Amino acid sequence: MRLVLLGPPGAGKGTQASLLSDALKIPHISTGDLFRRNISEGTDLGKQAQEYMDAGQLVPTEVTANMVRDRLNQDDAKNGFLLDGFPRTIEQADLLQKMLDNDGEKLDAVINYVVSEDVVVERMLARGRNDDNEDTIRTRLEVYRNETAPLIDHYQNVLLNIDAEGTVEDISAATLDALDR
Repeated sequence: MRLVLLGPPGAGKGTQASLLSDALKIPHISTGDLFRRNISEGTDLGKQAQEYMDAGQLVPTEVTANMVRDRLNQDDAKNGFLLDGFPRTIEQADLLQKMLDNDGEKLDAVINYVVSEDVVVERMLARGRNDDNEDTIRTRLEVYRNETAPLIDHYQNVLLNIDAEGTVEDISAATLDALDR
């Protein structure tokens, strides 16, 4: 099964991705993890990403897409994967589609975790991270609305909307039920 997870920061994507990965026996591929691994291992892509990050710039889509492409070509992802953090824009969605087309594959579903902004703010403040204050969180939500939310319409034909305001177990069960249908 080939899946993409969408949802605002604080929707619980990382938690659900871990549970889904175990339940479906497919790797959870997080762009954050890909960045950390490539940088720590000193790969060419990691060095490129580090240069942009050191300059305070966003890592270009091409570098991120190449990391994802390399990861999708690994043996454990041949029978499916769960992408978390990619694509984040329509441009990245188009690049992912080209990668899948080249392998004769397609996405089985895009899971969109739906959660109100107030719940997101409450959850993220409860985590107690230094960079999680209400202004920063609301700015991140605005970036999500402007850049990533358009993917909801883009993926309308394979989109599964999941209410992400219940317990971890309820959300996980609802996701697996939706995938079974």
